[in-house]
Amino acid sequence: MNEPEWVQHAIWWQVYPLGFVGAEKAATPHPADTHRLLDLVPWLDYAVGLGASGIALGPVFASETHGYDTTDYFRIDSRLGTSEDFDTLVSEAHQRGLRVLLDGVFNHTGRSFGPFREVLEQGPAAASASWFSLEWPAGAVPGVEPGYRDFEGHHHLVALDHTEPAVADFVVEVMQHWLRRGADGWRLDAAYAVPSSFWADVTARVRADHPDTYFVGEYIHGDYVSAVVDGGLDSVTQYELWKAVWSSLNDANFFELAAALERHNALLGTFAPLTFIGNHDVTRIASKLTDPALVQHAVAVLLTVGGTPSIYYGDEQGYRGIKEDRAGGDDDVRPLFPSSPSELSPIGQPVFSVHQELIGLRRRHPWLHRATTDIVQLSNEALVYRIAASSSESLVVALNLSHGTLSVDAAGAGSVLAGQASVAAGRAVLPGRAWAVLG
Repeated sequence: MNEPEWVQHAIWWQVYPLGFVGAEKAATPHPADTHRLLDLVPWLDYAVGLGASGIALGPVFASETHGYDTTDYFRIDSRLGTSEDFDTLVSEAHQRGLRVLLDGVFNHTGRSFGPFREVLEQGPAAASASWFSLEWPAGAVPGVEPGYRDFEGHHHLVALDHTEPAVADFVVEVMQHWLRRGADGWRLDAAYAVPSSFWADVTARVRADHPDTYFVGEYIHGDYVSAVVDGGLDSVTQYELWKAVWSSLNDANFFELAAALERHNALLGTFAPLTFIGNHDVTRIASKLTDPALVQHAVAVLLTVGGTPSIYYGDEQGYRGIKEDRAGGDDDVRPLFPSSPSELSPIGQPVFSVHQELIGLRRRHPWLHRATTDIVQLSNEALVYRIAASSSESLVVALNLSHGTLSVDAAGAGSVLAGQASVAAGRAVLPGRAWAVLG
């Protein structure tokens, strides 16, 4: 484990900048002089008020469309602004005690990426031809397009060849450039598609100059522990827990969540996963749940189990949005935000208040970062777990999906720290459809 000490207290507010500021859907040949990245500055105090300690930014580098088709890793997307705007945003964030996490798309690039353009223009003799997995037709000459490995069938996303040393050198150079400008860490997009040996080499070289850098890889499924250990990472995205949270709430099947929490415990023995109930790639939790009133239960799980929590912008306001498998199908979950917090609808205030309450609780109990759970009470509609880091540090979390009351053994947890319950004679009673944290 290389996790920097500061990550023990990290709670991310994740933002997808191109959507947040209402940028055009595609880059233009002659971009306007925009400084939209600065539109995030008025939201930094909001993030602090929420309780976050860091801003996790989606792609900010020059790209063709959605940011995950990067064309220039050393330039801020002209739809967002300039490198100086980035410097200002980082400075303003750091002044408020907020860390900044960048989204690095190093598995694939856009077709307009400089080294790939060289291949298209110069043919097999291009110096950068070894950066990609290419198949040239017989007698290929400059101007003839080769076949190439892409990302999961998306032909506009050109996969890099991670066995090529120059690619590793390039990624190290990119990471160090933006770390020198103030970034605190990297989310590694599609990390699961890249050999762990590549990440191990890159992270070791970057840490030699920037030892406090945080690296979290995007992994959907698979052996999370091996991904972290073999890749020299600090964390990976905990998709299994995300699925278990909304699925168990929808199906009134807490056995699924209980099983996922047991597996989550095993991960915590090695690293602290990045936990979430929403991000830029999935349907929002308020839309994923059959009963949006259960969003509070999902938030309670997110902010009481071990890991490093990440809250996707708008989820803390109860935003709805459905991801669809089509062109533009991500737009609904990557929306424009108002120009300032004062313009938010009051409809979202109850969900925001629950986030604040639970983040505050987590901040008062920082040991939750690596705490593990023990199931105390379990049925389809009731789950009670004890979350503990030691014999002297523990909380009890109770979730009730039934419309009747739930009685919980509250021995050793005599007060209600969050949620809704009454405690008497060593037992806590939750109303129907309620949740509570006891301490």
